[in-house]
Amino acid sequence: MSFIKAEDGTNLFYKDWGKGQTILFVHGWCINSDSWEYIMNNLARKNYRCVAYDQRGCGRSDQPWDGYDFKTLASDLARLINELKLDDIILVGHSMGCGVISQYLADNNDAKTKRAVLIGGTIPFLLKTDNNEDGIDEIYLDQAITFMQKDRPAYIRSIVGGFFDLSAENCKVTNDLTEWGISITLQASMQASIEMLRTGVKTDLREVLKTINIPVLLLHGTKDESCPLELTAKKAQKLFKDCQLKIYEDQPHGMYMMDTERINADIISFVS
Repeated sequence: MSFIKAEDGTNLFYKDWGKGQTILFVHGWCINSDSWEYIMNNLARKNYRCVAYDQRGCGRSDQPWDGYDFKTLASDLARLINELKLDDIILVGHSMGCGVISQYLADNNDAKTKRAVLIGGTIPFLLKTDNNEDGIDEIYLDQAITFMQKDRPAYIRSIVGGFFDLSAENCKVTNDLTEWGISITLQASMQASIEMLRTGVKTDLREVLKTINIPVLLLHGTKDESCPLELTAKKAQKLFKDCQLKIYEDQPHGMYMMDTERINADIISFVS
């Protein structure tokens, strides 16, 4: 297995498939790089170099006690890019991975990244505040953390239905895919699960998004329960300087593991 060291010595696992222009994938809350394998396998066969890594605390990477804020997570991403000497990069993120990418782009004003594709992002700001009145009430974050501290497997199972929209009449997600998603999420540490959730909900990236100059493509489902379209992508589109929003009708938060052919086509079209 392949690893690089973060600035604080944390070992970060990564995979590197194919040859061609680099597409670098950043996963979301407490899942890991395996969740990208359907998209990566397809794109690697189409002459793209596909790189993905397990964020700290997740998958096969080390599980340090701290470092789950966006600044540190973005520093981990920068370290991977520098260690692998990547250039001419397309960044692709999901969920809070979109926040990591946004923070990275704000902190690293370089020419290495050409474009970004952000899928079901937590950006720009999820928490309900006086100037974000349609946000999520902090009591729900506290309840989620308490649930995880008592029975994390049960908590993950309680949210997987919304992640894949399992109650939909035409849902084609198999029980096998559902169980696989749960299993790779549970590879993350308890501490990472709690602190990354806090980061994803409580960090305000509205000013960060305004500093990003590269073209951005937002892909978002109308049935995303974790990151409602009106609260996230619709607002983010207005903050980025150069941004397209493509709405996926009736798709949930986990659409990147479900509608992979369409997402691949949208990535290729945007890159081209």
